[in-house]
Amino acid sequence: MTSKLLIKDKDIVVPGEDLAQGMDFLPSAGSYRDGDAIVSQLMGMVRVDGKVIKIIPLTGTYIPKRNDTIVGQISDLTYSAWSIKTFSAYQAMMSMKEATSEYIEKGADLTKLYDIGDYIVIKITNVTSQKLIDVTMKGPGLRKLREGRIVKVNSNKVPRIIGKQGSMVGIVKQYTNTQITVGQNGIVWIYGEDAKMENLAEKTIRKIEAEAHTSGLTDKIEAWLKKEVAQ
Repeated sequence: MTSKLLIKDKDIVVPGEDLAQGMDFLPSAGSYRDGDAIVSQLMGMVRVDGKVIKIIPLTGTYIPKRNDTIVGQISDLTYSAWSIKTFSAYQAMMSMKEATSEYIEKGADLTKLYDIGDYIVIKITNVTSQKLIDVTMKGPGLRKLREGRIVKVNSNKVPRIIGKQGSMVGIVKQYTNTQITVGQNGIVWIYGEDAKMENLAEKTIRKIEAEAHTSGLTDKIEAWLKKEVAQ
């Protein structure tokens, strides 16, 4: 039987849809083999890498992974740790020793470091089976977020929003003159001294999210931003 690809790279597919026929193609994440066929497990965008077929999901909730950088919000604190909302089914805990490199005296007021409601950029160090994650703020770019705005996006669209080596988010920052941090959990922080540009940055992030499945998106977004900024 001749092997045949039934879809194109970046096509949108649904669960149960045949992606390829024949044994030359290999299933990867989001796809499986059924006899001679490779079939989609979920709704998403097809990525064909040589003979390997995988599906990038377009819907679904964030599943934390070790070494992910996310944006969380302080939800509670004890005498020695902070509880952090991760905007997923998982709750995060951060101990004093992971919160800062500075010495914290026993019994110190931890709200002076991070208080309930504060947004912080954190890195996941461990994920447990009880849907708990351990996080740290020791590392480059990990910090408390001040001013600015928080935008929630579909976490599955985050790779598209960031782009290869940060190319997409870099274009948004450049044209809007804003600071942007994109968490793997779909929480985006935007800060600009010019409110109009901050609004444009958010509008652009939303546009990328909505059009994540389209090809040539980086060039389209850059052309669109050029027009918007020129107005």
